[in-house]
Amino acid sequence: MEARPATRLFELWVEQKFGDLALLRVGQLAADNQFFISEFGNTLYINSTFGWPTIFEEDLPSTGPNYPLATPGVRLKVTPNDRLALLAGLYDGDPAGAGFTGTEQIKDPAGLNFRVRDPPLLMAEAQYKYNQDKTAGGLAGTIKLGGWYHFGKFDDEFFDVDGKSLADPSSSGVARTHSGDYGIYGVIDQMLWRLPGDDPKKGVGAFARATFSPSDRNLIDLYAEAGVNFMGLWDKRPDDRFGLAESFSQLSPSLRELDLEKAFFEKTALPLRDYELVVELTYQAQIVAGWTIQPDFQYIFHPGGGVIDPLNRFVGRIPDAAVFGVRTQISF
Repeated sequence: MEARPATRLFELWVEQKFGDLALLRVGQLAADNQFFISEFGNTLYINSTFGWPTIFEEDLPSTGPNYPLATPGVRLKVTPNDRLALLAGLYDGDPAGAGFTGTEQIKDPAGLNFRVRDPPLLMAEAQYKYNQDKTAGGLAGTIKLGGWYHFGKFDDEFFDVDGKSLADPSSSGVARTHSGDYGIYGVIDQMLWRLPGDDPKKGVGAFARATFSPSDRNLIDLYAEAGVNFMGLWDKRPDDRFGLAESFSQLSPSLRELDLEKAFFEKTALPLRDYELVVELTYQAQIVAGWTIQPDFQYIFHPGGGVIDPLNRFVGRIPDAAVFGVRTQISF
């Protein structure tokens, strides 16, 4: 939900339907509303990692095609039947042309760059749904398996072009490059208990997502999250939802090895970056139809993966953080 103050174009596309079998979408597209989505995680929690995950934001140039930066692309969705769907998307691989500089929203302030010459990003996913009807005998669920491949060049996290550690004072400081980058992922949304005779998605549901990428060329090489949602359990508040979720982002072992090398060459004790863990507890209350208020609590262990405090490196890591907030949303 967070972006710099601006008036910008996000998505703009046309879609062609081919009977009941396929949908082809072409234009300025985002991938965060198409791929690697957990319905339970994406629709309730406030921390953005439960939508477009931290690993994608850190490992893809310009954080990848997600809010607020869409990019020219094409997406094909094939639905052979009501249970199975196959998706494929091809996007420009650097939406803002910012690479890994962290300046993506400055580089494309109005969403009008329309970049098409960068190495592309390919994403694909298979989705299988079951027990979706009210009359279904079992509990509803969805399983998704997918992956992505980026055709660009990516810097090594540890070695320079001569095979030396990037922390070595004699290093050239120019990282070794790798051709291409990729990731594989899985998602599951599963009802655990269903209110008798009610909507198949009212009750208790759980979700999990996991993905990994090569550790030699990525800041984060492993990401996993899980949570449980309680939906419409009280007769007097049938549209309220409550949930508890966590996300785990593991920093690359190559990065930790680099931290060790830096400590050795600088002859000082430095914390080793390892992981970031986010825990979120939230309650979404519907006041009237279309208006919700959502108190929220988050606790972040090892912010930034345990990075050194930039204001005082001798203190050590940035301390863990507790975040309290309230979000209200009006839909009409």
